[in-house]
Amino acid sequence: MSENAAKHILIVDDEPNIVLSLEFLMRRRGYEVSTASDGEEALAAIEARKPDLLLLDVMMPRKDGYQVCQILRERDDTADLRIIMLTARGRDVEREKGLSLGADDYITKPFSTQDVVTKVRQLLGDA
Repeated sequence: MSENAAKHILIVDDEPNIVLSLEFLMRRRGYEVSTASDGEEALAAIEARKPDLLLLDVMMPRKDGYQVCQILRERDDTADLRIIMLTARGRDVEREKGLSLGADDYITKPFSTQDVVTKVRQLLGDA
């Protein structure tokens, strides 16, 4: 890690195992991590402290990932937030919807941890 402060990643997923594995992976790479388990919690967390990047699950209770992405893109203070959507639905139509709502990238579950790290590093300019 450079002398810059650690970049902050918010992981939003309602599956604890996925949150734990992503959190471990990102911390090991030197990122600061916080988590949320649904869309409402994610928006509150972003309100409290804007992350550098959001790993956002699509299928969640209390606002899904598409709704959260759309809300964030409509707000001036979060319009530039890096968003990678995570989904178990790998169909092109879901991918297109996520990208059209403003997601920067899209990862299908189950995912390779190396793919996630690579995409995060590319979007944060750490690659």
